[in-house]
Amino acid sequence: MINDWIGQAAADRGDAPYLQDAAGAGTLTYAGLRRSTQAWARCLDRTGLPPGARVAVRVPDPLGYATALVSILGAGRVVVPLDPAAPAAEAARVLAVARPEAALGEYGSGLPPGLAVLRPPDVPDRPEGPNGPGACPDTEHPVSPAGASRGSGSGGIFLCTSGTTGTPKGIVLGEDRLSHVAAAVASHHRLTPADRGYCCLPLFHVNAEVVGLLATLAARACLVLDRKFSRRGFWALIAAQRITWINAVPAIITVLAMDPPATPPLATGAPATPPLATPAHGRVRFVRSASAPLPPSALRRFEEAFGIPVIETYGMTEAASMITANPLDGPRKAGSAGLPAGTEVRVVRRAGSRYVACPACTVGRVQIRGRGVIREYAEGGPAGAIDPAGWLDTGDLGHLDQDGYLFLAGRSDDVINRGGEKIYPREIEEFLLAQPGVRSAAVVAAHDEVLGERPVAYVVPAGPWRRDELADALRGTARRGGG
Repeated sequence: MINDWIGQAAADRGDAPYLQDAAGAGTLTYAGLRRSTQAWARCLDRTGLPPGARVAVRVPDPLGYATALVSILGAGRVVVPLDPAAPAAEAARVLAVARPEAALGEYGSGLPPGLAVLRPPDVPDRPEGPNGPGACPDTEHPVSPAGASRGSGSGGIFLCTSGTTGTPKGIVLGEDRLSHVAAAVASHHRLTPADRGYCCLPLFHVNAEVVGLLATLAARACLVLDRKFSRRGFWALIAAQRITWINAVPAIITVLAMDPPATPPLATGAPATPPLATPAHGRVRFVRSASAPLPPSALRRFEEAFGIPVIETYGMTEAASMITANPLDGPRKAGSAGLPAGTEVRVVRRAGSRYVACPACTVGRVQIRGRGVIREYAEGGPAGAIDPAGWLDTGDLGHLDQDGYLFLAGRSDDVINRGGEKIYPREIEEFLLAQPGVRSAAVVAAHDEVLGERPVAYVVPAGPWRRDELADALRGTARRGGG
């Protein structure tokens, strides 16, 4: 399936860039991706790793990492992406859960005994430059060859997620789920071959893998990969690379909104909310926000400063990334994760032994199901997380409004019980973040002798505020009905 995408894109796009290094260190074309995938298929067959075998990847260079990940996936194997900067003990913890048959990259002494250590295969006639796939043809510790051939649709990605429990849960996202969600992302975001995305998010997380790499492949577009986000020179880089959309997280958007330049980049003279249907070539059409809640105050500051729409989304590893998203056309509601996008969403409450739907605007448990949602955990999943009808309990709390937009209130285990009153930390945090003297805020539960629990806020001031002055100002605003 993914291999079919690669073949079709190579036939249609050929020498057009698929991936580019933001610093100009290399480019992978669609033709180069096909050659890399074919080389990896031969290498894995020769090594004796059958379709569906798991291959761990830990490569420091983003372009090399992404090339290996998509190529091994296209070759019909299951990729186990690892954090290249994680300590050896952390890599060993993930390897113990995933149990791969082979590994690519540097691991030191952290590999289990008997694991095949791969070197990137030779890729003939590649024009991509020195940071593309390597040129070592064999494994250091090859397993017995079995003459395996690549099977269509047998690839996937194995990811570990701990949620709030701290216990690793293994998730296998097969090609069917990955391709379904990647196609949904490309369709929702209206990605075309003319688009050039920007991604500085970690490639060992599902967001960068599906929203970044695979949605770009589905659209036959181009993705510019950066090692990390840097505020200094950010907009100059976006302009130089002719970026049309940015894959970001709330922290990036918040930092950029805090310190906008005197002249808004790429949007000089544009209205505060430019039309999305006919973007100018080389202009940023939108910034995508995911992976954590984005405070409405930060969203408003960013859009007012830059005239670039922010598309808030909601996703999780168990759903192969995107679950809901605000529309490119129609209302974009600040503070909302948007409308279901290729996945069913319901908000329910417990009624005896079953769940019943909550009325609109009533907080309950968020549950999801669909083609992109797993039906079971590969390792260590909680009992009862997925019911026989396929509904997965996300562990999140939220409500659907009258228009079907999802608003998240927090995690079910984050709720503060103040004498029977349920308090959601996110509501308090959003109030605090909307105040001019607050740079960041977090709300947690503290023990109370009478009420059991009470909320306590930790605030980082913005500007030269004294601690007691800011605390008094915030209390006064709250008493006057400001929150």
